[in-house]
Amino acid sequence: MAFIRGTHTEASIWRYFRGEGDGFTFRDRNGICEAMILANADRIVELFLALAEHLPPAVTVAIEDLRSGDRWEGEDQALVDARDAVARLKGALASSGGVEFSLVGADDQLTLTANLEIFVYARTDRWLYLLQGKGLRRRGQLRARSWRLSAGEFAAAPTTSAAVKEAADRLGLTPARAGSP
Repeated sequence: MAFIRGTHTEASIWRYFRGEGDGFTFRDRNGICEAMILANADRIVELFLALAEHLPPAVTVAIEDLRSGDRWEGEDQALVDARDAVARLKGALASSGGVEFSLVGADDQLTLTANLEIFVYARTDRWLYLLQGKGLRRRGQLRARSWRLSAGEFAAAPTTSAAVKEAADRLGLTPARAGSP
């Protein structure tokens, strides 16, 4: 099957796989641009990885495993290493959620939530154009997920928790203190 062969732009390829609920909201709140992105579970992790390419080469990384309550953070992490850690966890994240990843640059924050949503906070509106370039539709409002779990509601996933801990160790992150972001 070769319906995607050829020289398609990245945005046109994303359109082939866009689900009915895919899209984003975007607003400027007191000088901080905020975007919320929804897509299916597999695509949202891929989209997070693709959007992360637009962050600076060194970022602050924060990871929280809502199942175990473990949190890690590290400053001046190589973006390529942080993206690799998320890519290695793609299947586990897409199938069970429950882990929050935040990548923070000087002017931008990109977060994959435990409920498999992406939030972007930035000082400029460049993300509006980046999201449109990925083939996502801007909407006034997004339909809420049919499921939304809080920390204690995620089903046990010991393999995922072990893989997240291994990723934090591989990145050299330190356990986060209580009350830190």
